[in-house]
Amino acid sequence: MTVSYADVEAAARRLDGVAHRTPVLTSRTADARTGAKLFFKAEALQRAGAFKFRGAYNAIAALSAAERRRGVLAFSSGNHAQAIAYAGALQGAPTVIVMPHDAPAIKVAATEGYGAEVVRYDRYAEDREAVSRRLAEERGLTMIPPYDHPEVIAGQGTAVKELIEETGPLDVILVCLGGGGLLAGSLLVARALAPEAAIYGVEPEAGNDGQMSLAKGEIVRIPVPVSIADGALTTHLGQHTFPIIRREVTGIVTVPDAALVASMRFFVERMKLVVEPTGCLAAAAAFEGAVPVAGLRVGIILSGGNVDPAALARHLAA
Repeated sequence: MTVSYADVEAAARRLDGVAHRTPVLTSRTADARTGAKLFFKAEALQRAGAFKFRGAYNAIAALSAAERRRGVLAFSSGNHAQAIAYAGALQGAPTVIVMPHDAPAIKVAATEGYGAEVVRYDRYAEDREAVSRRLAEERGLTMIPPYDHPEVIAGQGTAVKELIEETGPLDVILVCLGGGGLLAGSLLVARALAPEAAIYGVEPEAGNDGQMSLAKGEIVRIPVPVSIADGALTTHLGQHTFPIIRREVTGIVTVPDAALVASMRFFVERMKLVVEPTGCLAAAAAFEGAVPVAGLRVGIILSGGNVDPAALARHLAA
């Protein structure tokens, strides 16, 4: 299935009245710091705490009634896990989530709290996709991966659709990049609604597989990166996401973990908003100058806020 803007529009209709239409926030301090007009789409305030709810709900809603009754399986380090568990509970679909042993405790607890069965694996010794495929086949479950799925991509794109509808024309849009579901969906929307805008994906410095893939013209696989951006510790882009990104993206940049910590501190101190490290990737690119934004209108996706309080305290105290 080729994903198009029409699929994003269909996802928006499914999500209407279900997903939160999260606020777009501004900050004079952030504007002064960057010399730009920044618009922060606060997906940290989305249901289940991240943009992932959009794609998860849309993917489950697109299944047949029989498929929903049998149940779905997902693999995720946290936000997609919570989103599938919550979306499944809302739609009467049993959920099984394959999560790494080192997934943040707060995300595991939330996933189980939404009613999902959690199956653990070692991300450094096992292939999560292979583990998930085997389990899905054994139990007759429909697998919904965290990013490389047409309905997931379409659902994620609704965040930027709402952003542009609220802000009007934008010069630059910054989006965090892990496996590429959010960036691919955002690109489909931006090319339809804001064709003149420059769109950048932002990765953790330690995990720049997307940047390398774009430069090489093919999907590059890397070892599991080590970064505090736990939602972007992917090893490669997807078969569905990469062609869209390669065709439409302006560029892919990286930021170091220290910039993520500084951004987390800014959002807590100045905007009274908890944003997880992965959720700070796009903002950090503007704050640190990884993408030149001075004098421009810039849309920034704050993708999630699911950070363990103890970890947040450690980061802020560093």
